[in-house]
Amino acid sequence: MTQPMQPNAPLNYTQFMQDVFAGKDPGKIIWQPRLEFWYEVNKKRGALPAHLKNASLEEVYDYCHASIRYFSNPLRVRYKNVMVRETKLDDKNLRRTWETSLGTLTEIIHYDEWNISAYNFEYILKSPEDLKIYQAILEDEEWYWDAESYARDQERVGQRGLMMFYARRSPLQSLFIETMGFESAVWMMHDHPEMIQAYLELRAERDNAMYRVICDKHPPLFNFGENIDAHMDPPRYWRKHLLPYYRLRTSQLHAAGIATSIHIDGAMRPLLRDIPDCPTTAIEACTPLPQGDVTVAEIKEALGSKVMLDGIPALYFLPMYPLETLRDCVREVVDTFYPHLVLGVSDEPPPDSDIERIRLVGEMVLEMV
Repeated sequence: MTQPMQPNAPLNYTQFMQDVFAGKDPGKIIWQPRLEFWYEVNKKRGALPAHLKNASLEEVYDYCHASIRYFSNPLRVRYKNVMVRETKLDDKNLRRTWETSLGTLTEIIHYDEWNISAYNFEYILKSPEDLKIYQAILEDEEWYWDAESYARDQERVGQRGLMMFYARRSPLQSLFIETMGFESAVWMMHDHPEMIQAYLELRAERDNAMYRVICDKHPPLFNFGENIDAHMDPPRYWRKHLLPYYRLRTSQLHAAGIATSIHIDGAMRPLLRDIPDCPTTAIEACTPLPQGDVTVAEIKEALGSKVMLDGIPALYFLPMYPLETLRDCVREVVDTFYPHLVLGVSDEPPPDSDIERIRLVGEMVLEMV
């Protein structure tokens, strides 16, 4: 049963988030369901509930008694000499071309049916020779901070949240997801290990400029938006390539007064013994059974006193699951992690989620603690 749209005055979630990341008890359970994808998809397909048909994203958050987590990314990159061209191939495919003095690289991005999310249909790196050209692209980068975008988003969100954003992935994870693709990257690591190692070292070195900009602007929160999955990032990769990178960057960010989190939204069980060594302040999107491969108790044992972001399987917001299952999960996650908790959806609500279930959680946590 839906309820009429009611304006809920947002609480001071900015202060609550500051308290949680400072290791304090905020005196309030923060509910951050990350509604951006749910909202944009349903708005485009004309499926927003009648009582929210004309609501803004911020008003939907207020309706759900919820806080906003992500702001638009103010971090930008441009090139001094490399030319980047984009060609729309059709309604769903975009070709991006990098022209350098050493040669040209291309990728094709394929968009979903709503033109909101996208994936690589063709990766920029396809052969060992491409790595040499890509090196020229990396060396030509110039990172900067879009202060106007940052200010606009601060004004839009107000006290609904504390500024958090993410940049490009770490060198290995970027190779898997953004530039080469998992299967090709693994074969390259086997067939050309010296070349891949040289590339990873160069990428890490070129990331220094990006992190200097971040540390100079010292936003309060930074997320390593890695999408870690133990099937793709088993312990041997984690220990050799990922953990050393996280240690390097968190030492820089923490020294600048920036709290950190890392996005682990896939299989987690093989990494449970390694998570305690992860130096970030928080872990985001850990997904319990039945959607993930670990229990709430196992996640807690791995995280210790780290802040948990999320914790409720996204499946529970779909109509086929009993409401009491959702309520029980909320209670278990709160009892297990509070006050080191920012309650949310692991990974995020799918478009067919029932917004009234999301509001229900908001109502529940208003009465808790």
